[in-house]
Amino acid sequence: MTEQTSAAPGAGAADGPGAPAGGEAAMTHRQILEALSGLLLAMFVAMLSSTVVSNALPRIVADLDGSQTGYTWIVVATLLSMTATTPIWGKLADLFSKKLLVQTALVIFSVGSVIATFAHSMELLIGARVVQGLGIGGLTALVQVVIATMVSPRERGRYSGYIGAVFAVATVSGPLIGGVIVDSPLGWRGCFAIGLPVALAAFVLLQKTLHLPVVRRKVRIDYLGATLIMGGVSILLVWVSLAGNQFAWASTATAVLVAVGVLVLAAAVYVEIKVAAEPVVPMTLFKDRTITLSTIASTLVGVAMFGSTVYLSQYFQLARGMTPTTAGLMTVALVVPLMISSLVSGRVITRTGRWKRWLVGGMAFVVAGLALLGTIDESTHLVAVCAWMGLLGLGMGSTMQNLVLAVQNNVPVSELGAASSVIAFFRSMGGSAGVSVLGAILGTQVADRVVAGYRDAQVMPSAEFGSHSIPDLRTLPGAEAAIWEHAYGASIGELYLIAVPAAILAFVCVVLIKEVPLRTTLAMGPPGAGGPGATERVAEGVPADVTGQPLVERGRETGENPPR
Repeated sequence: MTEQTSAAPGAGAADGPGAPAGGEAAMTHRQILEALSGLLLAMFVAMLSSTVVSNALPRIVADLDGSQTGYTWIVVATLLSMTATTPIWGKLADLFSKKLLVQTALVIFSVGSVIATFAHSMELLIGARVVQGLGIGGLTALVQVVIATMVSPRERGRYSGYIGAVFAVATVSGPLIGGVIVDSPLGWRGCFAIGLPVALAAFVLLQKTLHLPVVRRKVRIDYLGATLIMGGVSILLVWVSLAGNQFAWASTATAVLVAVGVLVLAAAVYVEIKVAAEPVVPMTLFKDRTITLSTIASTLVGVAMFGSTVYLSQYFQLARGMTPTTAGLMTVALVVPLMISSLVSGRVITRTGRWKRWLVGGMAFVVAGLALLGTIDESTHLVAVCAWMGLLGLGMGSTMQNLVLAVQNNVPVSELGAASSVIAFFRSMGGSAGVSVLGAILGTQVADRVVAGYRDAQVMPSAEFGSHSIPDLRTLPGAEAAIWEHAYGASIGELYLIAVPAAILAFVCVVLIKEVPLRTTLAMGPPGAGGPGATERVAEGVPADVTGQPLVERGRETGENPPR
């Protein structure tokens, strides 16, 4: 199916509120913000869905008779479906209406939220989280793509800062709101329902404010590649989650799951290289050194970021005996520095065009923050815990969005969707792996410490616990509660030390990235044409197509219709 269009996505300038018809002027800052308002609200509801539930997880698992594995999979289910579908959303963004895609993602997310609100078992809740992840994958990928189609890489740092700010606000408010809801008559189910009115508001706002040209061509979506990637990653994550609990790490089940997972992923790589006409993950992108190193770094950042922060709520509630509301307040120490560093780095990068120093410095902070958090236990002074969390937040704020920016600067407009979604895909995949691996380790470590604690204290358990169960500490006698608090405090501290090597490898990757000054145009021209990949033939601020020719001039020559 084909449709005549005016230009590449960069032509979105013509659609900005108050912009002249025909694409004769670039969008102003105000017009871009108006276009992004609904998109950022959609991004907010996606981020809120994860953070608002974080402090409810211990209560959810206790109410639904779950285990540490179930706790992990409530998080991993969303991350996995988000990871698997992010590249597909990015590809669809190169083919269909971006506004329609964002609204579709909001509807899918809302359906998952409704199911989760009324879930009566761990299995149904995990399934609902999968559906939520499908929508979150679209929202996560499409925000970056839309910004990239409207704003040059040099200016993009400014708007990436807004994304970081939205992320930080959702992260700050989510645990607080979630904690209050859990402690209210609504209970943990209210944490899933609260996003529904916000999603509706985002849907309506998008309809009024986001206007972009629709670029359509023959659709060739790589369903086989996407299925193989999702299948291979899922098999390996299932193995990590169940090993050490349902079967031994060194066992026949381990060998079978690992072998099948690797074979499926190998088949996915073959399909992407040899079979797919338009692969979900274009392997040709990895010929670029910056993209390859940024992708590896994003994967490792995902391991450190998701894997280390997901279990903070367990630390504060199970190791420190805090209520969900108080645990939510403690996360402010992480996300306020994250918000500040994200906004500041975006502003400075826009002014200078230089981004590598922020990546290197940010990863150094991440390494230091994780290493210091590795020293905590149930007795560590809370001021020290908050200081180490702040250090980690400063690093993550300077790193996450700027890795995407580095990749977008090295690809033409026609590949922005694929490149942006690939970087998000691997970051989410790293997060899924990190949460699964660290969750499995946490379950084993806690179980071992609990057994040793009861034995050393010569205390008999007042209730029967599974090997990876999560009890409601409010119902336990003081001596038993102290055993569990020590087990969680010491074990969660060790998780941060385990995440340090991943952060160190990410640091090495960003050090090796070659910095290319950010382009001041949307399009890439021939190498050497006025800078690395820059198109000097295009006046700054005037949208250009993938050939580097200004859209205004190309429209006059070809007689193509302006965007509507």
